[in-house]
Amino acid sequence: MTTLVIQSHRRPLPAGWLTPCLESVHAWAERQGFDYRFIDDAIFDLLPDELRGKTSNQPVIASDVARLLALRAALAEGYEAAVWCDADFLVFEPERLMLPDEPYALGREVWVQADGRRLRSYVKVHNALLLFRRGNAFLDFYLDTAQRLVRAHRGPMVPQFVGPKLLTALHNVVGCPVVEQAAMLSPEVAHDVLEGSGPALRLFMQNSRASPAAANLCASLATESESTRARGRRSLPPRTPAVVDRLLSAGRPRKPDLKPGSR
Repeated sequence: MTTLVIQSHRRPLPAGWLTPCLESVHAWAERQGFDYRFIDDAIFDLLPDELRGKTSNQPVIASDVARLLALRAALAEGYEAAVWCDADFLVFEPERLMLPDEPYALGREVWVQADGRRLRSYVKVHNALLLFRRGNAFLDFYLDTAQRLVRAHRGPMVPQFVGPKLLTALHNVVGCPVVEQAAMLSPEVAHDVLEGSGPALRLFMQNSRASPAAANLCASLATESESTRARGRRSLPPRTPAVVDRLLSAGRPRKPDLKPGSR
């Protein structure tokens, strides 16, 4: 079976820690025997003119649609499967990241954040990893729905509008196949990963169906103001490189204190 893994980001990369993320995905693709393709901002050329103009100031929205067009084009080229991984998606246990034998699949999001004085988790799906096989019915439906929503919307759109928000809404209705090992780390969870343990990480693992083998590190959250830091809010940056190093080292989430239900 021929499979293509696609990634995209503008060049030069805005942060050095994205390089090991990209390298980890490329190495995983080679390990699996997949073809690999990196696309720079040329990916936005795939967008219809109307959508390209409407999302010119919202690159996350533009990327969420453009990746679907790139995946569809790969299948039209003759690939039997096409996979998307975000540029800030880090594969730290490549031997455990396996694609399911499903016509399509999404990534798993267990988002942990503070709600007042307590932590809460929200179980969703994400598009930092997407799998579509030739002949699947979901890709065209999702692409058409996303484009319709963007065209019809008036005013600014939240970044997750046609990504995790739309996918989670669809998943809640139809129960989409999910790659449970393809996770996403909120700033609170990333902080605890760096520390080696903590309440956010425990809550994350308790609500995860499988120990993660890879995770999106949320580069879109990788800026924070000095005033935010002064208020004591935990946030992934500026220690993201340390989180990457931790996940790629012996501290990756297979240690006993990181398993579901551990205390």
